[in-house]
Order: sequence, then C-alpha cells, then structure tokens
Amino acid sequence: MIHNHIAPPNQEIPGEWLQALGDMTYGLYVVTAGRDENIGGMIASWVSQVSYAPPLIMLAVHPKRYTHHLIRDYASFVLHVLDKGQKDFLSRFKGPSPAGKLSGLKWTPGITGAPVLADCPASLECRVIHFLAPGNHTLFIGEVVQAGRRKEALPLTSLDYSGMYVGKE
Repeated sequence: MIHNHIAPPNQEIPGEWLQALGDMTYGLYVVTAGRDENIGGMIASWVSQVSYAPPLIMLAVHPKRYTHHLIRDYASFVLHVLDKGQKDFLSRFKGPSPAGKLSGLKWTPGITGAPVLADCPASLECRVIHFLAPGNHTLFIGEVVQAGRRKEALPLTSLDYSGMYVGKE
C-alpha cells in the first residue's frame, strides 16, 4: 500500500517506508580522506555522479562520522570502487573507530593528500566545491581532479550485501 503523507521531521519513518528505501540499490564504495597521519575511511553507498562537465560526484555522509570531519576540514575525498570479491573491505571500513582502517593496506597520497588505495579497481579523487545539509546527512559535491582505473571489475553493490543502510546513524 502506498502512503502519501509526509513524515514529520525527527520522527520514526514508517516501516513500509524503510522497506521501500531498503529496496533501492546502490554501489558500495570506500571513501578515504585526510592528509599525512590524520587519515580515515568509511563505507559509502549514497553516491552519484551529478555532472559530466565538469565531472562532479555527490557523496552523502552522516556528520557523526570521523571521515565527515576529514572531508570537511581538508575539502577533499577519494571514492574507491570495490570489486564483488572485495567484501572484506566492508568489515574493515565499517564502524565508527578510525584506528586501523588503513593499516596494512597499500596506498599513496593523491594530489589533494587524501589516501588513494592501490588494491581497488578504480578511484576518483575529488576536491569539495560545495556542501549542504538538507537532512541528517551532509551532501558533499566534489569535482573530480584525478581518476584512474587499475583493472576491469564487477562493482560491488548493495545487492551483494546482506543489509541495507537507510540513513540512521
């Protein structure tokens, strides 16, 4: 049944809405940010290309995430495409603690200083040109300043993952 009413702000979303939101599919990515010793990373699924000329990427991040602060403070991020065989990256980058997420991984600083992971099939390094907070997540708009494809891959998506992020902290 379709519910056409608007949910009041800061109230629980009806269960049917959560189910419908859970049916939306997304790519699953790793986002890295920061510079030097002050780096971190997280899983992201609310991502989209929003322009071709210039190439722009939209990334939604909850303000309580450590990586949110790195993106805001350094005005850059790197979006990494994962292969279907890289589900182990999800457990590495899941959760609030930044400690150890990048330890043991090969990476180099990109032109913005943000970490570019060597083992991901593709990456897009972005400089933040705009951000807004229309709801409980910040939308960062990043202009692609460097991109690379290291190998052909079947990208990991929410269809390959048991569980769906619907936006709660």
